Amino acid sequence: MLLVHATAVAILTAVGQRAVLLRGSSGSGKSDLALRLIDAGGRLVADDQSELHRRGDAILVRAPSAISGLIEVRGIGIVRVESLAEAPLALIADLLPEAPPGAIERLPPRATERLLGLDLPRIAVAPFEASAAAKVALALGAFAGTGLPAIME
Repeated sequence: MLLVHATAVAILTAVGQRAVLLRGSSGSGKSDLALRLIDAGGRLVADDQSELHRRGDAILVRAPSAISGLIEVRGIGIVRVESLAEAPLALIADLLPEAPPGAIERLPPRATERLLGLDLPRIAVAPFEASAAAKVALALGAFAGTGLPAIME
C-alpha cells in the first residue's frame, strides 16, 4: 500500500469507472478540480490523501477510512458527498496552478510514471483553467481503454 498526497475522482469511461489521481501541493486546486469533475458526473474516491494498492495488473485507489466520503470545499468547510469505496486508477494528473502561458506543452510526448510496479499515463494540467475538468475527462477516457476519444500521435 502507498499513501499519496492526492485527490482521486472516478469517471465513467467506455470500460467502466476509472479514477484520475489529482496531484499537487496544498492549495494547488486538487479539491476545486475534483468538485468540477463531480459536478460533471464524476464520483469522489478520496480527497487530499489517497491509498493506492495493487491487485493483479491494476492499481486501486481508495480513501483512508477517517476521511472517506469527505471533501474540503474552500470557503465552506468539510462536506460529506456520495463517494466510491475504491476505483481502478487509470491516469495521474499533476496540477500546475502557477503555470505561465506555454509551460504546459500543446502537444506533449506521452508520459508515464511507475507506481507499485505498474506504468500509468501522466499529464500536466493547469487546474484553474475553465477547460481543466473537460481536459482531464478526455484524457482519462483516452487512456482508460478502447473507444473515443483517441489521442493522435
